Amino acid sequence: MIRFFISVLYLLLYLIITLPLELILFIISRFNRPLSDRICFFIVKYAGLGVVTKFSGAKIIVNGLENIPKDTACLFVGNHNSYFDVIISYTLMNRPTGYIAKKEFEKFPSLHAWMYFIRCLFIDRNDIKQGMKTILKAVEYLKEGVNIFVFPEGTRSKDGHMLPFKEGSMKMADRSGCPIIPVAITNTAAIFEKHLPRITPETVIFTFCKPVYTKDLKGEDKKHVGQYVQNIIQEALDNVNAPLLASSSK
Repeated sequence: MIRFFISVLYLLLYLIITLPLELILFIISRFNRPLSDRICFFIVKYAGLGVVTKFSGAKIIVNGLENIPKDTACLFVGNHNSYFDVIISYTLMNRPTGYIAKKEFEKFPSLHAWMYFIRCLFIDRNDIKQGMKTILKAVEYLKEGVNIFVFPEGTRSKDGHMLPFKEGSMKMADRSGCPIIPVAITNTAAIFEKHLPRITPETVIFTFCKPVYTKDLKGEDKKHVGQYVQNIIQEALDNVNAPLLASSSK
């Protein structure tokens, strides 16, 4: 419980202390959005979510960082099990990165402001028209050099098994021409969701798979990009879990 209370207290203090900074960043963003992006990325990565990640005590194993292109923005597509999927993955990014988030997060003003500054976009899953506007805005961000991270299941998995990917989110890559980086995320729910409200140190694994370019896909893969990417993630998860299962059965 101590880790939980320390993390919550730190986040509350962070959001309160940085309130004046939000005004400064808003002014900077009006004149130089790339500069604002870089400042926000640094602050959130190291002073915000990076500190929370350290408080969790998680041991993070990262595979495939070499698969992330350094010269272009990417659409990161991951399976979703935990709030820590976002917290930890942000600390692994190599450039400003926005997330596609539920519209409900707009209800928290200071948090909403920081999400705005790091280029997060909010989506109403019940409003198809608004969803398309969100996709088009994400395409605009990708073309400006900002990564977008999406969890196409639409919600966190309760049992660790992936839900079907929503195909609409893949349009961001097709329309922007950016590569898709499938991300297989293992064991993050063990940090928090499996024993709410305690936060416990766990070993988690993030596997960044090879880039997928939609222009190179053919036939059914081209028609169902979401399923194609989900299969890649599932294969990576299976490869990670196989040794763990083998060792546990001995």
